[in-house]
Amino acid sequence: MAMGSLSETDDDFNPEINTTPLVDVMLVLLIIFIITIPVINHSVKIDLPRATNQRDEIKPENINLSIDAQGLMYWNNEIIDAAQMNTRIAEASKKTPQPELHIRAERTTQYEKIVEIMAAAQSGGLSKIGFITDPKNK
Repeated sequence: MAMGSLSETDDDFNPEINTTPLVDVMLVLLIIFIITIPVINHSVKIDLPRATNQRDEIKPENINLSIDAQGLMYWNNEIIDAAQMNTRIAEASKKTPQPELHIRAERTTQYEKIVEIMAAAQSGGLSKIGFITDPKNK
């Protein structure tokens, strides 16, 4: 009978972890990923047509109303009086989209005339009013 004693050691038992099978499995997985990733990302390159989805907006016309120093009014370079101005403002306010009224006045024009035109435009239904000025020369 062979009895072992505590002083004898087994040379077959090694307490360290053997990492060789783990490295083999990782290398196999790496090779599989290297082979499959280009297949997943593969696509046919074609030149696709481009389409836009922008709405075609009709820009409203601008009405140029000029006033000289004597108080004469010009509707797009055509001389008019106050009655004609009121009817034209009423016609312009019915258009879709509504035009913008650009007021151009001389520097010496009375402020009262400009206010009368602004009040007529507001009561006639025009909501967009702008003033045209000349910038200072540098």
